[in-house]
Amino acid sequence: KDLVGKGVPIHGAGMQAHFSAGGTMHQRPPTPAMIKRQIRRIGELGLKVNISEMDVRISKLPASACDELKSAAQTQIYQDILSAALSEPAFDGIWLWGFADRHTWVKNFYYDDAPLIFDEKYQKKESYFGVHNALKTLCPGGRVGEMSGGESAQCFLEQDVDENGNAWGEMWMQPEPDEVGNEQKRDDTTKEGQPDWLLPDAN
Repeated sequence: KDLVGKGVPIHGAGMQAHFSAGGTMHQRPPTPAMIKRQIRRIGELGLKVNISEMDVRISKLPASACDELKSAAQTQIYQDILSAALSEPAFDGIWLWGFADRHTWVKNFYYDDAPLIFDEKYQKKESYFGVHNALKTLCPGGRVGEMSGGESAQCFLEQDVDENGNAWGEMWMQPEPDEVGNEQKRDDTTKEGQPDWLLPDAN
């Protein structure tokens, strides 16, 4: 905002989106409503917004989580985050940070994981179809911003909890720790401060 106010020739902004389905604290994945608010906030400055780097890590979900739950979490994040982004006029593009799990940067930088929409053998994963479904909302007859849970989930486009107290992603979202120890703080590598999408709505 300060740079735009000074007349610096900025035309757009990219949002990194290296999400962890099992993350807590500053690594907790944002909700669709948070992403929508952030894109709108930047768009109100007259800028275009894109998701410039997206992948969704799943290995930090509890060891007890079955493969189906991990897949469901990854698919919901990809689909609903992209659907929410597409519903904002300022949004104009997405780049996935890699093609297949076989060559993801996460394995070299962090740990073994499967964050992309094609698997080790270059086969489509469920998350591929999540991205497909989000993009399909732009086609004739589609409803831009449609959430993965159908009509009852449409409220999550604007809020994090529905009228019955059900939170977006509650099937897999991890509870925040009651106490944060030094080891957990060291593991929080998202830098000091909170992600922009956690900032209160300016409106």
